[in-house]
Amino acid sequence: MFNPIAALKGPPLASADGSMSLMEHLFELRRRLTIAALALVVGASLGFVWFNHDPFGLPSLGKILTNPYCSLPDSARANLTNTPGSCSLLATGVFDAFLLQLKVGVSAGVILSSPVWLAQLWGFITPGLYAKERKFAYIFVSAAAVLFTAGAVLAYYVVAQALQVLLGFSADVVTVALSPNDYFGFMLALLVIFGVSFELPLLVVMLNQVGILPAANLKKWRRGIIMALFVFAAVATPGTDPISMLVLAIALTLLFELARVIATFHDKRKATSTDAQDFSELDDDAVSPLDPGGGTADVTTSPTPVASTVRAVQDPDRYTDAT
Repeated sequence: MFNPIAALKGPPLASADGSMSLMEHLFELRRRLTIAALALVVGASLGFVWFNHDPFGLPSLGKILTNPYCSLPDSARANLTNTPGSCSLLATGVFDAFLLQLKVGVSAGVILSSPVWLAQLWGFITPGLYAKERKFAYIFVSAAAVLFTAGAVLAYYVVAQALQVLLGFSADVVTVALSPNDYFGFMLALLVIFGVSFELPLLVVMLNQVGILPAANLKKWRRGIIMALFVFAAVATPGTDPISMLVLAIALTLLFELARVIATFHDKRKATSTDAQDFSELDDDAVSPLDPGGGTADVTTSPTPVASTVRAVQDPDRYTDAT
């Protein structure tokens, strides 16, 4: 039977240099997965409670997520309580409210506990990396978190405009009363799509850093990539409104241009740092033009044979007159 208390303990044995056997790696993986799972449970519990409560003066999670919908004009949404200015979603099932709160709580728990499970993932991977690789990994992980957050924040402000366009069709004929599953499904999908899409410049920069995607190719494929970004935005966004598609496409285009500039700067700096002479085309038997002192050796002068040098040392008078 799985014992979470025992799983929280570290590997039973480890070498003095930090190396571990396969079994010790499995123990370490189990320990870190247990910590990450416990952190996720705690985060999901906090998100579940936060959905209907206002902790420390903050608005509840339900109010934050429904604010784009409630900010619409009263004529664009159904009033289900006969109270002027009220805003609520329509639940038609017995378990709809509970399942909605649970789903949103788990989603919030993943975000709230992300520092813990990312730290556990990082702690498991780091021992196998060199110091330079750890430095780049720190930069890329931090940039990924910032870009995902920026994309989710942008999507949050786009939702209100997208809903206004979507709910504006046949407003005089149809009164729209959104269900919690439809609304929060649309909301969370848009947040995730924008957040993941904002990782594009990071992917481009990473491929450029390892030499797979040179800046010259990015410049040559620029028009095709921008066209592909607009097509991706049209397909990926969950709604059929032009607002979210256009905003995502423009944001991705700007991020791609930023990544292209960074890649160009990186390639120019790399070319400058390796601006030494290229010896790849030299013959294997050719004499190197570099001497140990940093100067250039005179390869036009014929070297003195070793045997002649030895005889000159043995009989200096004879070889002095000859020269």
